[in-house]
Amino acid sequence: MSTRPVALLTGVGRTAGIGATLATRLLGDGWDVAFTYWTPYDVRMPWGPDTTTPAVVAEAAEAAGGASLAIEADLSDPAAPAAVFDRAEALGPVTALVAAHCESVDSGILDTTVESFDRHFAVNARATWLLIREFALRYRGAHGMGRVIALTSDHTVHNVPYGASKGALDRITIAAAHELAHLGITANVVDPGPIDTGWMDDEVRGRCLAATPLGRLGTPEDTADLIAFLCSPRGGWMNGKHLASDGGFR
Repeated sequence: MSTRPVALLTGVGRTAGIGATLATRLLGDGWDVAFTYWTPYDVRMPWGPDTTTPAVVAEAAEAAGGASLAIEADLSDPAAPAAVFDRAEALGPVTALVAAHCESVDSGILDTTVESFDRHFAVNARATWLLIREFALRYRGAHGMGRVIALTSDHTVHNVPYGASKGALDRITIAAAHELAHLGITANVVDPGPIDTGWMDDEVRGRCLAATPLGRLGTPEDTADLIAFLCSPRGGWMNGKHLASDGGFR
């Protein structure tokens, strides 16, 4: 078994996304990486599925002298988090958990369905709680070296189930910073702001550019820079924080 530390990343479905970029970054930093994806979600989305992602991450792992493991998982299933950890531990004990998965379908107060609302909370909030719980139950790493990082959003208007469930994710993750302190696990929330990974049209792109002081859109690499730091020993004193890594957008 490799002596490299193991990170588990969720939501690594597309090479253009934050998750895949982070997987490549962590592999280059000396980690082995297990990651989840869920093709039926991408099929429902306008951008469609990207079946090349596992191979792209595997190539990055080979180049870095590490290992990767792709795990297809429907995180709306409450049994999925434990099953994911069972698979991920083939690489070794997990010492960092990065929750980058999401359900995100635009709808507001008047047009959100109960089914959609429940699915958002199942994927974005419940699955994050269950993943964090599973991580804590299995963690046997050095005190102070465990990491939980969850990606969030401050979007709410006309995106009510997404925003509300991400708000719940925030509270769950911040609670972990205190409740898991005895294990030496830190927990932080990262809001990357608007990152164009293929979902923006020209109108949205223009509004986001106008609202960002630096005059450019954020990139997946910007978010990966911060999360890679938080996963490293140098990031060990950051704990219980809601971090906006958005170029001043907020």
